[in-house]
Amino acid sequence: MAERLDRLVGESLTAAVHTRTAPLELLAWEAPGEPVPFADAARQRYAPIAVGEPWGRPWSTLWLRVRGTLPGEWPRDARHRPEVVVDLGFDGLMPGFQAEGLAFRPDGTVVKAVSPRNSHLPVVGAEIDYFLELAGNPGIPPESHWRSTRLGDRATAGVEPLYRLRRLEIALVDVGVWELLQDIEVVRGLAEQLPADGPRALQLWSALDRMMDAIDPDDVSGTVLLARRALAPALAAPAAASAHTVLATGHAHIDTAWLWPVRETVRKCARTFSNALALMDEHPDFRFACSSAQQLAWVKESYPELFARIREKVASGQFVPVGSQWVEPDTNMPGSEATVRQLVHGKRFFLEEFGLETREVWLPDTFGYSAALPQIMKLAGVDWFMTQKISWNQTNAMPHHTLAWEGIDGTRIFAHFPPIETYNAELSAAELAHAERTYRDHDAGTVSLAPFGWGDGGGGPTREMLAAARRQADLEGSPRVRLGSPGDFYTAAIQEVDELPVWRGEMYLELHRGTLTSQLRTKQGNRRCEELLHEAELWATTAAVQAGAGYPYDALDRLWKRVLMLQFHDILPGSSISWVHREAEADHAAMGRELEGMVAASLDALGVPGEDTPLLHANASAVWLAGVPPHTVAASPRVAEAARFEETADGWVLTNGIVRAVVDRRGLLVSLQGPDGREAIPAGEAAALLRLHRDAPGKWDAWDIERGDLRRAVDLAELEQLDVVTEDGAVEVRCVRRFGSSSLTQELTLAPGRAAVDIALDVDWQHRGRLLKLMFPLDVHAEEARSETQFGHLARPTHTNTSWDAARFEVSGQRWIHVGEPGYGVAIANDSTHGHSVHRRTRTDGGTTTTIGMSIIRGPRFPDPEADRGRHRVRFSLRPAADIADAREEGLRLAHPVRPVRSSRPAEALVTCTDPHVLIEAVKLADDRSGDVVVRLYEASGGRRRTTVRASFRVAGVQRTDLLERPLEPPLGASEPSSVALELRPFEIVTLRYRRARVGGAPAPGTPAPRPASRR
Repeated sequence: MAERLDRLVGESLTAAVHTRTAPLELLAWEAPGEPVPFADAARQRYAPIAVGEPWGRPWSTLWLRVRGTLPGEWPRDARHRPEVVVDLGFDGLMPGFQAEGLAFRPDGTVVKAVSPRNSHLPVVGAEIDYFLELAGNPGIPPESHWRSTRLGDRATAGVEPLYRLRRLEIALVDVGVWELLQDIEVVRGLAEQLPADGPRALQLWSALDRMMDAIDPDDVSGTVLLARRALAPALAAPAAASAHTVLATGHAHIDTAWLWPVRETVRKCARTFSNALALMDEHPDFRFACSSAQQLAWVKESYPELFARIREKVASGQFVPVGSQWVEPDTNMPGSEATVRQLVHGKRFFLEEFGLETREVWLPDTFGYSAALPQIMKLAGVDWFMTQKISWNQTNAMPHHTLAWEGIDGTRIFAHFPPIETYNAELSAAELAHAERTYRDHDAGTVSLAPFGWGDGGGGPTREMLAAARRQADLEGSPRVRLGSPGDFYTAAIQEVDELPVWRGEMYLELHRGTLTSQLRTKQGNRRCEELLHEAELWATTAAVQAGAGYPYDALDRLWKRVLMLQFHDILPGSSISWVHREAEADHAAMGRELEGMVAASLDALGVPGEDTPLLHANASAVWLAGVPPHTVAASPRVAEAARFEETADGWVLTNGIVRAVVDRRGLLVSLQGPDGREAIPAGEAAALLRLHRDAPGKWDAWDIERGDLRRAVDLAELEQLDVVTEDGAVEVRCVRRFGSSSLTQELTLAPGRAAVDIALDVDWQHRGRLLKLMFPLDVHAEEARSETQFGHLARPTHTNTSWDAARFEVSGQRWIHVGEPGYGVAIANDSTHGHSVHRRTRTDGGTTTTIGMSIIRGPRFPDPEADRGRHRVRFSLRPAADIADAREEGLRLAHPVRPVRSSRPAEALVTCTDPHVLIEAVKLADDRSGDVVVRLYEASGGRRRTTVRASFRVAGVQRTDLLERPLEPPLGASEPSSVALELRPFEIVTLRYRRARVGGAPAPGTPAPRPASRR
């Protein structure tokens, strides 16, 4: 029967959807370079173009003027619908991964988009007059996995047209035939999901058989009603009382960049959102969930008329902003304050533009989820979290779909993983059956979420998907489908359970581990911009309070938003085309220069510079460095013993009165002792050893690292040159190593007063399909390794007792990692790497070696065949006899080295904490431009702490706030607002807002005029 049905659909019904066609007048103009606004395109001179002509050089834009008249003899009745049908030369790829178009009316208003499976435009009245903006985006199939492509950069993509205009005409739709096809799709799809010999499947196949008997292939239009009647009883049978409910919310995952550049994403947003608006006009119960404030901000700027219509649909409840973040970011690599600002800028955009407080974090496609997120989300006013990506785990399935997620501080938040296991659902019977079959919480819940609509490259829901939803709203054998918003799902799901199961700690994605290392320059640019934003805010606030200087609100707002955009989960992870990463590197460099200028200007405002003024040091970190207190400009009193070296037959011994290090003739570190004299490196082993691994994942080249490839490696111990030099009291062993087409210079340095060995690598990387690691075997019996995460650290076992442990063979960390046993530990800090491995083994002498492998650089071929080629510099420090506080200090030293300042005026810290384990993360002026000082701090050790927070400026009042700087209850109740006593639980985050005292009845020095209140 299936073959007979396929023939009927393919040979008769599909062709009968369009009963008549008529030609259109077509004119074309090709934009000479980058895309242009509608107003510019509309005034160009257009030339005739015909169906069948080639078009679309890679990344080009072709504008069409499409005009015509609806034939007068065509019927105007409920059984027929005229529309413009477009085929731009669509290939077999899904929507969003090839040519797309956006239709405008002559007055510049946006109509809707055309793409595969959504290739129609409405006809209103007798006259058709559209401008069509066609994007010649090359089809880069994501399934390429590892095959190189030159299409990801316009300079290498070629100039030959990629497409041929296949169809652009008016067509008359037989509505009954179209509806019959939707009936068949649902009935057949459901029949194929049920047991073949079961009564319901037999009923459905029998109904399809009767339908085929009723339809006359030679008179489809005349017999379509009989055919639909044959299927009607099968579609009318109600679902069982116990059937699962799928809450279907329209969605279009639009990657802010991936296999297309950022500029193309702006146009994808307009195409997708206009499609959603068109469906809302026809289907009032349709809800469309839209995340990423950045994408809506682009639409506001580039398509103001479309944005105005979005505002109207938000007000009606049909267009539903979700997500609460500026973009859908990576969550492992961004630092503490950047993770906060994703929520601050995202939520504030939705509040100011729509008067709407979003209540969820929506991250369907991000590559793993930091254990710090629950607390950060809760402090931003978020109630629940959604992802689908965790279903991609290679080894272990999450035990629940609906649960409470507990973070490192103990905060819990409602979380849901849609069991439909896609954020691009079509609401097919197969997908719905999968959702019901996969759902792990049938004992407690009856409802799950299903985001439906074409995504990744955008596109969104289609009329066919809505037709499927309606037919499966209450259908025997199928889960019930209910259209609604994510908030509708949350409300229903939370009411079903008295107590949720709990998942504690990170949500580690057992896949895409290579994204912690790919595209090192993008990661370094992000890390440096985050550090500079911290310093720029700190010193600008200090200058405003202590010297009455102005505060660069607008510039900081703009720079933060650009940095946040570049943390999108296919940009920062290094999994985009070369165009994207080239732009990201240029953006980071430009922002770095601007921020350096801000820092210099603020420090100048604080000081009294002159030719003979003394040299002070500015310490922007949260710990003492070089004898300078945190967040202070002061003289550095430290006079440390110079490091020295002694050559032996086997190498060199380096000492500085604190650390003793031995470097052998290969330039490898074979001994390291701290002040306690204990050896950190096992006998016969070497640290700071470079290891070259094979790196050939079966698919997802830029994304993955395979476990087997970590077992295949070559140690890079051969030397081309070795020098021992002394400078400024430091001793440096400098080695040059060459391996194949790549080379590097490795520097091992012991500096005066340092409790650690500093390591720097200058790499000229030319390899493909290889992973470079820096290995540190340590004589430590470590049961677990602790890695920095946002506002704290995360402990992971070093053993592989369970499959969950074994799957974590490459994990994320931020500025430091620490391994230890009772009474002794070793810390490794870095300036720009994130991926690392930890392996423990028992030696023949009975001791334990814990080896840390820091992943430095990779050579993937897809999607950027030139990923990471060229020069790189990375830095590490290795500190023996270190505790967690020492590890933090090493990380902050690399992030915020003290800055020399020529000034005769020291500047004290605006705010200090009495407990060294309570760190001040951010100091800034309030976003509302009131001049209030906002301070964010956290408990960093993982223990309960009592501290007093003291302000050095005159304070009129202080209050605890959420992350959006709104007051929290209960009030602090401090009798002296300049000195606040706090008790913090482990890893707790606290934000304090200080109202500055007026001076002589005038505003506090440096307080700018407040900006106009935002519309709520």
